[in-house]
Amino acid sequence: MSIEVGGKVSGKVSGITNFGAFIDLGEGKTGLVHISEVSNNYVKDINDVLTVGDTVEVKVMSVGTDGKIGLSIRRLLEGAEGTANEGASRPPRKPREERAPRKEYRKPAVQSVAKKQNFDDLMSDFMKDSEDRLLSLKRNTEGKRGGRGGRRS
Repeated sequence: MSIEVGGKVSGKVSGITNFGAFIDLGEGKTGLVHISEVSNNYVKDINDVLTVGDTVEVKVMSVGTDGKIGLSIRRLLEGAEGTANEGASRPPRKPREERAPRKEYRKPAVQSVAKKQNFDDLMSDFMKDSEDRLLSLKRNTEGKRGGRGGRRS
């Protein structure tokens, strides 16, 4: 039996972890079905869906060069039902032509400074603002020093 991406194979559940189930495919090969690939519905505990020893049909999603084989039960079920969106939480999107047109994006208007200031004016404004912030910070932290008992006179 050859394992090819997109192929359908049968195997036995050989182990279950909190993140998925290991499937024995025969010929000494084992693949993993991630918990998100077990069912179309949300699966909180994989033990509710699969048990060790179950025989399952899976779709081969990937075959790594390191020998890791990615499997999916969910995608095999989707292919059998004929629609990829059956059981999905969101309805399929409409083609672009049928959707409402997008709102046009406009850049916010940049407010220009009415008068140009020279470097000295900008620096003095910065220093004044900086001193105000330091004074405010000093006032807010002054009473918080001293540990227990609050302020002492």
